[in-house]
Parts: sequence; structure tokens; C-alpha cells
Amino acid sequence: MSTWEDPPRTEHVVARAGSSVHAWTAGPADGPLVVLSHGASMDHRMFDDQVGPLAGAGYRVLTWDIRGHGRSRPIGRVPMGVADMADDLVALLDHLDVRGPVCVGGQSLGGVIAQELVYRAPERVAVLVIIGSTCITLPIPRWEQWALRSSLWWFRFWPWDHLKHVIATTTADRPPVRAYARDAVDAIPKADFLQIWRGVTRSLRPEPGYRIEVPLLLTHGALDRTGDIVRTAPAWAARDPYCRHVVIPLAGHNANQDNPEFFNRVLLDFLAEHYPAA
Repeated sequence: MSTWEDPPRTEHVVARAGSSVHAWTAGPADGPLVVLSHGASMDHRMFDDQVGPLAGAGYRVLTWDIRGHGRSRPIGRVPMGVADMADDLVALLDHLDVRGPVCVGGQSLGGVIAQELVYRAPERVAVLVIIGSTCITLPIPRWEQWALRSSLWWFRFWPWDHLKHVIATTTADRPPVRAYARDAVDAIPKADFLQIWRGVTRSLRPEPGYRIEVPLLLTHGALDRTGDIVRTAPAWAARDPYCRHVVIPLAGHNANQDNPEFFNRVLLDFLAEHYPAA
């Protein structure tokens, strides 16, 4: 784990669609903002090893619990899609009176939310950081779209305790990270997880000719076996003109937790070049 001291955090709560969305800020109030959104069934704690190094480098850091996760309960109005999650994030930024472009990052589902935000409101994004996410705008075969949609049906009938075990053991490589993942998913009722996963299955928006026109740090773990992430990352990196593609060694799906020292060096180097702190 990181040797950086954990900085003080300020909690924020915003009412959204029948839910109380909880977020935390750390670091200098006048520092460039770095937003980090967690993956499906995780929570804001998955970035604990990033908050200290970022704050120490002069950045203000925003982490939050997406509706239905962590302390952002109840889940509120459903069905809930990725567009709703992106709207919740914009509401948090507005609550903090953040109007200019910022660094928007996320892992898995959080990376999908980041992509949705840069697609819909590119003026709010200065740089993009992706950890273990599928590109939602690349064209994909119809059978892969069908496989994603049909996964919701399989999850409905999957015994919940066993599914939670599978999520925890496949999302990370290191035992402490697996223990965290199990603790995070244990806090979510199955009905809420299915609503969250429904949003994931409807997140793809293939757009031939579309490009992300801001600096993009695209990362995934070398041991990530989730979906098509590793297979399609090179095509994503080749498509977007300002993309830096880095594979995180000795790391699974939660790559920023499995190998935080390597990931943090890559992240801070990227930010120093494209989104420097004063």
C-alpha cells in the first residue's frame, strides 16, 4: 500500500433522484481538481492509495459513491443508466462550484461514466484517465452487444452470495484488494446491483468517426480478464490522437489497487505533462 499520509477529507452530500449522493474532497482547495469514479459494486475507498499522492502533488481530489454504492443510499429513482450517473457527477461539480474543465478519471464503470461525460460535455473535461474500462464508442460486433445485454439475465438467477464471491475474486489479484472488493459488494442488495448492472449493459454507444480530443491516459492491468478490455485497448489507443496506453504490471481489474506504486507514478507523470499543479 501507499506510504503517503492520508490527507483530511471533507464530506459533501447532494440530493439526487431520491438518493443522497456522498462525495469527499481532499488536497488544496485551489489545486486542479482530479475526479475519480469507482467501478460497479465498489465505492470511493478504491482510490485511497491515490488520494494521498495526488493531494501531496498539489491536486484537489474528488471521490464519490455512485448511487446504489457505499453511502449513496437508497439507490433512488430507477431504472438508472450511465447518463444518470454522469448527471449525478455534474451535480456534484456544480455543488462544488467547479465550472471549468477538470481531470475526469474512473475505473471500469467509473471509466464509462467519464467517457459519457466527455462525450456529452467535452468542455468540462481537461484530461481523461481510464482504468480497466471498455470503450463505449468503438463499434463492436453485434454478438458482443448481445452478450453484454444477456449478462443481466444470467445475473438475475445467479445465487447472490456466490456471485459476490466471484466478483471479489475476479476483480483483483492481491488478497487485500479482494477482501476490500468483497466488503464493498456485501453492502449492496442484489436488487440494487441488478439496477446498476442494467445501466452497464446499456452504456455502449458506438460512434464511427468519433474521437476523444483531450489527453487520455488509458490503463488496464496486465492480468485483467474482464470482458474485452485488454483485447480492444490497442484499437482504442490507436483511434484517439492524444492517447497514452499503459499496461499496469502485476495487476488485475482493479489495477490502481493491485499495483498502486506503479499506477501512481504513471498517473502523476501524465498529469504533470498535461494538467500540471501549480
